[in-house]
Amino acid sequence: TTGAIGSQLQTLHNRPHLCYQSSYHCVQVEWRRPPVQEESGTATAHSAYIRYAIIFRLAFADATARDAMSQEQRRPGISAFFPAYNDGGTIGSLVVTTIRTLEELTDDYEVIVVENGSTDYTVEVLEELAQRFDRFRYYSYREPLGYGGALRIGFAACTKDLIFYTDGDAQYDPRELKALLPALSDDVDIVNGWKIDRSDPLHRKIIGRIYHHTVKFLFGFKLRDVDCDFRLIRRHVFDTIDLESDSGTICLELVKKLQDAGYRFAEVPVHHYHRTYGQSQFFNFPRLWRTGIQLIGLWWKLVIRRDHMRRIKMRRKQQELPVER
Repeated sequence: TTGAIGSQLQTLHNRPHLCYQSSYHCVQVEWRRPPVQEESGTATAHSAYIRYAIIFRLAFADATARDAMSQEQRRPGISAFFPAYNDGGTIGSLVVTTIRTLEELTDDYEVIVVENGSTDYTVEVLEELAQRFDRFRYYSYREPLGYGGALRIGFAACTKDLIFYTDGDAQYDPRELKALLPALSDDVDIVNGWKIDRSDPLHRKIIGRIYHHTVKFLFGFKLRDVDCDFRLIRRHVFDTIDLESDSGTICLELVKKLQDAGYRFAEVPVHHYHRTYGQSQFFNFPRLWRTGIQLIGLWWKLVIRRDHMRRIKMRRKQQELPVER
């Protein structure tokens, strides 16, 4: 009955009620002082202390078990998906790393790849991954869908409460999802990464900065890095907004509609790495003219006409209607 344990037992002995305060539960331990006879002396007192110790241990174990159950209930379901076009050299490691990361974060997850008319060995890699991992599946389209088309199919295929997506070229590290998840507090709907440093050739950096400042001015974006396709999104936002773009401008459409619908963003710094396989499909000179035309069309729809705001209001009214039984 000496030392730290003796002090805890003495507390039990002196107080008729002991409240063990855990993170989520308060476990009240009632104790009844067993009869201690003076003639038994130390032996009976020792027996009483043992009984108090058992009560204390049971209460502590019960509270710990409840805390563990509460933590399990708070682990969210996560869908991770990647669009892939000629990403045979990176998509395998990207999927495996994502699965290992999700196993640390939740027991309820799925990983999806939308393959988009690849001409390399991407499909063969995906076939082998599907045979090895039960929670992985892929959709293969022999005719190119466009980047926007692949994203729209991927968002529609996700079934979990949270959606994480990035590109199949592995220029982002999916393990940094562990940095996004804590930022998704109750008052946040989307966590958007921002590149600490862009690991691209000089001409792409220049084009990227011009593009960034142009779209930020045209569309009124508030994000630090609209062009960072490393996002964690609550799936319910797609009950309110819809996406239409088939090209790379879908990222602008996504952020603009989420912003206009009043959804709340958080931003987290993430690393951007050099491309190790394949060629970029965006921000090269032959595509600049086409991208410019698409930007003007998107700006006209979202900033001038603003038809999406009418659809957002209509969907929210429908969501408020009582369900008929």
